[in-house]
Amino acid sequence: MQGLTRAQVEAARAAHGENKLTQKKSRGFWRQFVGNLGDPVIRILLCALGVNLLFLFQGGDWVETVGVAVSVFLATLISTLSEYSSEAAFARLNAEEANRRCRVLRAEGLVELPAAELVVGDTVCIGAGEGVPADGRILRGRLGVDQSAMTGESREVEKHPGRAGDGSPADPTLLLSGTVVLTGEAEYVVTAVGDSTVLGGISREVQSDTRTSPLKLRLTRLAATISRIGYAAAVLVALAYLCNTFLMDSGFQWTVIRMKLADLPYLGYHLLHAFTLALTVIVMAVPEGLPMMIAVVLSANIRRMLRGQVLVRKPMGIEAAGSMNLLFTDKTGTLTEGKMRVTALLTAEGESRSLPRGAVGEAVSLHAACNCDAAWGARELLGGNATDRALGLFVGRRRQALLPIGEKLPFDSRRKFSAATVRRGGELCTLVKGAPDLLLPYVQRALNREGQAVFFSTAGFGSVLREAAAGGGRLLLLGEAEGDCIAALRRGEIPPLILHGVLVLRDRLRPEARRAVQDLQGAGIGVVMITGDSPETGEAIARACGIITGERREVLTGAALERMSDEAVAAILPRLAVVARAMPGHKSRLVRVAQEQDLVVGMTGDGINDAPALRLADVGFAQGSGTQVAREAGDIIILDDNLASVARAVLYGRNIFKSIRKFIVLQLTMNFSAVGVSMICPFLGIDAPVTVVQMLWINLIMDTLGGLAFAGEAADPRQMREPPKRRDEPILCGYMVNQIALLGGFTVGMCLAFLKLPGVVARFREAEDDIYLLTAFFALFIFAGVFNCFNARTDRLNLFAGLGKNPAFMGIMLAVAVVQILFVYLGGSVLRTAPLTPSELSVPLWAALTVIPAEFLRKLIWRAWKGKQGY
Repeated sequence: MQGLTRAQVEAARAAHGENKLTQKKSRGFWRQFVGNLGDPVIRILLCALGVNLLFLFQGGDWVETVGVAVSVFLATLISTLSEYSSEAAFARLNAEEANRRCRVLRAEGLVELPAAELVVGDTVCIGAGEGVPADGRILRGRLGVDQSAMTGESREVEKHPGRAGDGSPADPTLLLSGTVVLTGEAEYVVTAVGDSTVLGGISREVQSDTRTSPLKLRLTRLAATISRIGYAAAVLVALAYLCNTFLMDSGFQWTVIRMKLADLPYLGYHLLHAFTLALTVIVMAVPEGLPMMIAVVLSANIRRMLRGQVLVRKPMGIEAAGSMNLLFTDKTGTLTEGKMRVTALLTAEGESRSLPRGAVGEAVSLHAACNCDAAWGARELLGGNATDRALGLFVGRRRQALLPIGEKLPFDSRRKFSAATVRRGGELCTLVKGAPDLLLPYVQRALNREGQAVFFSTAGFGSVLREAAAGGGRLLLLGEAEGDCIAALRRGEIPPLILHGVLVLRDRLRPEARRAVQDLQGAGIGVVMITGDSPETGEAIARACGIITGERREVLTGAALERMSDEAVAAILPRLAVVARAMPGHKSRLVRVAQEQDLVVGMTGDGINDAPALRLADVGFAQGSGTQVAREAGDIIILDDNLASVARAVLYGRNIFKSIRKFIVLQLTMNFSAVGVSMICPFLGIDAPVTVVQMLWINLIMDTLGGLAFAGEAADPRQMREPPKRRDEPILCGYMVNQIALLGGFTVGMCLAFLKLPGVVARFREAEDDIYLLTAFFALFIFAGVFNCFNARTDRLNLFAGLGKNPAFMGIMLAVAVVQILFVYLGGSVLRTAPLTPSELSVPLWAALTVIPAEFLRKLIWRAWKGKQGY
């Protein structure tokens, strides 16, 4: 055979392209930064920044302008850094895939090249253990290929030269990129590379856009709600100013009544001032710290999850996991260990858990040595499919016999057996290994421990096998026929057999699988297992790990699913537990139908065939050991392929959403208080209760420090006992609105009473500019913010519940309190403060502390009214 010349290689590459999958161009750091400015709340902040800039040119508040600008920059920067680092970790995970090499016949001879350098027309040499680097057709040799990554079917498929078929994975002459050779050696000619391969088509499909994540949807609605509240408050404040001016200023009254042209400048001044007040209220109503807090809390939880073997590719995927209602999960490698083991040997004389002594044990060892494609290397078992490796491990290294092997007949999914001729004691015999349902009717005798082939009735033995299969076991019959029967077997003619035994193979459940399923179900998440196994095996595994429970007991086959309409599938979803004999298209259809019912859907997968469903799902959990295409399609990569890691992702997702809600309560409560005090005080004769520089410190507490404090909130396992949030559930729930309105209203009332009640004012020394009273008020507002942080941190009556798991929170609150006291004594003219006596300082401290019993009372009333409903 003659390989391609260098000129032919260049021509083929120009005509058909490189052997690389076109990936969606990843955005650079700054493009990603600009893209993150499109966040719904960030857009509101940018509008607020624009308004502030207009005011700035008219002598407006530069501190507020700088504060908003810094908030926008930090929030976007943290979010971008988090996404960028996740993509870098993902790139490292895929680096090994890019370095794959293969043996290619070129004009200069056999060379080893990176798979990316293959072109159409190349002749590739491939053998057991190698991945297929490009699509092509076999020229010579025979292969046993694992196509499970492409088709989802775990059986070994035989590939050989012949007439070209239909180009599907079932075509016996076609090798597909992304599959793995288990047995044999062959040479094949490359017919498609890169995007032209079947794998390339799937890769393009999974790079399409998906629907909006639940968190982004909720943030968009929150931004709209905040805008409406801000507009309503702005109108009320503007009207209040105009009404107050009308009632208090007789000149303004006369101007409005006369409405002469000469009075328009005077009227316009008041209208412009009312408009300015309205815009100020809108700006102050915006929770500018929210985007930065979301970025910080996502980043912090991404780092924690990575330590727990969960790599988050798309930050929004974490929160989507917390909102998940339904999870479709693979069996192999996720619920089970992904390793077949022989758990029992059923013989004519009974059951054995280990290799028996005597003739039966020697016969089983003979199958492992001569009718098995797995063999022991220096340290481990090499080659073969999962069944062959299980047989090799069962027999062990030292028990395998070594006999001359004649012709072999590889396993084929259509034949359902393999065979090999051996010479034993001077006589030829044919070892047969395959499916009991096919071979058992041909068994006439059975081998006993003395080595005698005795008459054997299969009637009772068949019921034993059915019971083993119902228990989730996969059965493999071992037998022999006298003489050389390979030719007859190749024609499909099965001779009379002597039974050696039937192996019961099981892919054992992961030890933590049952607990993980219980955790997910306890969180209100329906778990549906999708498998290529038989309904009996699937049902047994589902029962063992607790998926079949309560109303969820329905077991469907892929064929039955195809006959059902979408409406019928939607109706059965609440009862569906197992989909057996599933094909790749079934997964995508189940995801689509579930999403049409407004469910937040999760999907686990590892194969190329899983990629479209992983991409379509609201949150795709790709297995770390899976294919590159599956990992690219997933939102979250489970590095240890463990369902327990999926449960941890759900817990972290719920914790993130609760942390966001807690911070919003703090932000809106303090914003409500600041707006209320700032708008009402001028009507009470107090023009500037808080200065510009003081407001900067208040914003720092509410935005940066508050965000850092809430970002450290530890995940509470009790959150896994709560039902999942609806996809369209707003961030602002009734509990939060009640807390913001009442606690914010109480804080405003307390602040106004502090400034105007004679009994309070008398506690402070008199001064011409009320410097001591206003210093105390500044401390009051900060202390109230600190105590409201404790109120917002938990919806439980015990404010200190779980506080020990977030030491940063207590540290930040103590630091704020200490710095505030220092500001009282050292702030001077910059912060408009004057040193207070200890008795004077105690007044704002005790007054601020009243927000805690007020919130405790509100929680008691809420619980009596609504029960324990909280965040």
